Amino acid sequence: MKPDLRKAWENNVLIGDGAMGTFLYQMGFPVGISYEELNLTAPEVIKDVHRRYVEVGAQVLESNTFSANFDKLSKYGLESKVEEINRAGVRIARDAAGPDGYVLGAVGSIRGGKRTNVSTKKLKLYFEQQITALLAEGVDGILLESFYDVEELSIALSRVRKLSDLPVVCQFAVEDVARTLDGYTMTEALHILQQEGADVIGFNCRTGPNGMMRAVESLGNQLSVPVSVFPNAGVADYVDGEVRYTATPEYFGTMALRFADLGVRIIGGCCGTTPEHIKEISKALTGYVPSPIDKNIVLTIPTPRVVHELTIDDAEDREPTIVDLVKQRHTVIVELDPPRDLDIKKFMLGAESLKKAGCDALTLADNSLAVTRMSNMALGYLIQDQTGMRPLIHIACRDRNLIGTQSHLMGFDALGIDHVLAVTGDPAKFGDLPGSSSVYDLTSFEIIRMIKQLNDGIAFSGKPLKQKANFVVGAAFNPNVKHLDKAVQRLEKKIAAGADYIMTQPVYDPKLIGAIKEATAHLDTPIFLGIMPLASGRNAEYLHNEVPGIQLSEEVRARMVGLEGEEGRAMGVTIAKELIDEAMKHFNGIYIMTPFMFYGMSVELTEYVWKRSGREVTPLFRS
Repeated sequence: MKPDLRKAWENNVLIGDGAMGTFLYQMGFPVGISYEELNLTAPEVIKDVHRRYVEVGAQVLESNTFSANFDKLSKYGLESKVEEINRAGVRIARDAAGPDGYVLGAVGSIRGGKRTNVSTKKLKLYFEQQITALLAEGVDGILLESFYDVEELSIALSRVRKLSDLPVVCQFAVEDVARTLDGYTMTEALHILQQEGADVIGFNCRTGPNGMMRAVESLGNQLSVPVSVFPNAGVADYVDGEVRYTATPEYFGTMALRFADLGVRIIGGCCGTTPEHIKEISKALTGYVPSPIDKNIVLTIPTPRVVHELTIDDAEDREPTIVDLVKQRHTVIVELDPPRDLDIKKFMLGAESLKKAGCDALTLADNSLAVTRMSNMALGYLIQDQTGMRPLIHIACRDRNLIGTQSHLMGFDALGIDHVLAVTGDPAKFGDLPGSSSVYDLTSFEIIRMIKQLNDGIAFSGKPLKQKANFVVGAAFNPNVKHLDKAVQRLEKKIAAGADYIMTQPVYDPKLIGAIKEATAHLDTPIFLGIMPLASGRNAEYLHNEVPGIQLSEEVRARMVGLEGEEGRAMGVTIAKELIDEAMKHFNGIYIMTPFMFYGMSVELTEYVWKRSGREVTPLFRS
């Protein structure tokens, strides 16, 4: 009879298996399919992978169930097969492991570090469904792996402890030794999990042996439970359309001994590792006798959230924000679209004219309507540098992944651009480059939260940033909908995510302006009411019939019919002034959108706001 798993790792260093997904990829199975479905459609293939690891010394196998939860399987239409796929995965691994091997039921993160909108209630449901199936098939323990934050891993661990007292291995995916995505140091995070019932705590994925070594060393002798490591085979490289890893099996063998000397009790491999890597680990640890685990270590209970010592700009030295201004007086934001070519002369003339007119901030869209335009970061800096006016920059979720989005925001911070508007962004397939990809790593809710996290001095990855950002974050609001109350409910969620101010889509009905005020009267967050002057009758019909989020009243459309050129623009300004009259009764914030670079229309409307409010404008330019 093989010993109980807890006894086994107390007295020995156990050899784990290597990668499943990347190994299947190397065997010719394409990216984009459900590898877990192969438990049903190609069980002999999965068994063969397990068998290869057992033959070279693996004592602990992970079932091929990493993504076999309702949320991930639903992307392939397999959500009804959660139990079937998980139970099959355990049976296959058990058959390959033989009487002396151990099988851990593998459960991966659902959020995956992407801050997705999977609620806590759903997480509990999905984890419990998967774990119940794994337990029913007779695993030796549960492996919770590739988690990025304490919150989600704690939820998964609580589901295991609700259902079973079997051993549980909890592993974080780490880039380095800093912090989890929700701000805990690794030592704090591992202590929390130990208190909540984890039997083994460790790391997998995201980094190779060297990075994982630093993570283990950072723990020191502060844990009274075993540690596990499953590193990647180094950093992935993309060569000729294929993903390759460079860390050799021999290197893994050398590092395995160093891990064992640090007290690690389960050593295997993650992405890019093969049976050859596990073979070298096994050879290196043959006959190795580990030191006893100190079970008398007293844990330090961490605070719920880390307090960072950061360099913070003195708030008294900072200019009033848009939010500060709009709470005191009428405030005007004007949108001027970046050019679609390389000539910025007209754009900069427009910016200078709007500055003279007293515009409080110039806002620049982020490739609106998915049409390629000049970088709003570059133009925002030029506006700030050459006119002294405040740039307010849109950031679309469409164009950048998590890496690019944080990098973009860090650049804004370095340039002193601190006012941003978070938007989803129109799909790329409807723009001028329809073959390009829409990224959407983040929703507009999530990007607001992540930007506010930078204000806490914490990177998207959870690492401290040495100082805090000072972003003032806006959110978009479309009131041109059938059910205004539902739109307000969505707006409330954006405010809850951290939005400091709101900018609406253009409104063309005075009655709707009053309705917006009534529907949002309970909100403390300031709203900038969108006004976009019409340029012509054709422009009016295009906006009404073809552009999402814009709806013109029948009265406005009738007044614009047949009007073109200067006549059309004159009527557009007249209508916009009437809308401004109504908006100023209810809102301090006015958001003017410039059509077709006719910035003279926006200048006239900005000056009209000041005339109506009785404010005299004396523009100041930086020297």
